[in-house]
Amino acid sequence: MFLLLSLPHKSREFPGCGNIVTFAQFLFIAVEGFIFEANFGRKRPAIPIRYYLIMVAMFFTVSVVNNYALNLNIAMPLHMIFRSGSLIASMVLGIIILKKRYSVSKYTSIALVSVGIFICTLMSAKQVASKSSLSEEDGLHVFMWWLLGIAALTFALLMSARMGIFQETIYKQFGKHSKEALFYNHALPLPGFLLLAPDIYAHAVLFSQSEPFQVPGIGLTLPIMWFYLVMNVITQYVCIRGVFSLTTECTSLTVTLVVTLRKFVSLIFSILYFKNPFTAWHWLGTLFVFVGTLMYTEVWNSLRPLLARQRKEAKKE
Repeated sequence: MFLLLSLPHKSREFPGCGNIVTFAQFLFIAVEGFIFEANFGRKRPAIPIRYYLIMVAMFFTVSVVNNYALNLNIAMPLHMIFRSGSLIASMVLGIIILKKRYSVSKYTSIALVSVGIFICTLMSAKQVASKSSLSEEDGLHVFMWWLLGIAALTFALLMSARMGIFQETIYKQFGKHSKEALFYNHALPLPGFLLLAPDIYAHAVLFSQSEPFQVPGIGLTLPIMWFYLVMNVITQYVCIRGVFSLTTECTSLTVTLVVTLRKFVSLIFSILYFKNPFTAWHWLGTLFVFVGTLMYTEVWNSLRPLLARQRKEAKKE
């Protein structure tokens, strides 16, 4: 987990490194998928390429914007909390686009998560506005960049929800092909990184100039930022493959719960390890976000039969 958070933390020392991180992740997953899923291009996709192109445009945009937001005075805990509102964004767009209707408990969860995000956003805004010994003009400049970061996160949240709805309609039409989708979602955007080539190259040079680090166990010495990047790519690959595998092996409730718990653990680790400022208001907002998310997934309803069964067994004994 440390490795998953190291590069976002290091982006403060290397502003803008999100592009090289995203490129490395996409390249690794694309190469792996080309070999093991596409069979070196010999296997035809089950879903027409034109649908993947639309999906990829959304996916690429969300990934780049989410990474870039870290360079706009957005702290990692706020970044994670904001993104945890994806269920709510998906529900709102589902109501608007798919004309879906939900129960009272679902709408209550919307309110909880929305209030939680609002509290954390407001408290972080106060922290940004009160940054040390900045002049009024400089403070306003920092605050405006922070507002731009919030706008970027909001855009990415809504775009991600729209992508989920698009995927849902495509999978209903052509069936679920998680490994194929994973490959094409990472392979097709690679030409788009040509637009970011100068930035990626500049940060590759900066990474090469970082302090040397000896890899434990094998004695290899390389710049520490390259080590962080390699480990980040590997752990991110395991994470993404795990989520895609869960979607085929488990119910959506289980997948959502696992992802929510992973976000919560990552959030706590980020706060403790990187010593990010986190007030009682932030904790209250976090509680609202995760209680609302669990309410949305109806975990309580799933636990009731299990608890009732345990009580019956206890009475028999």
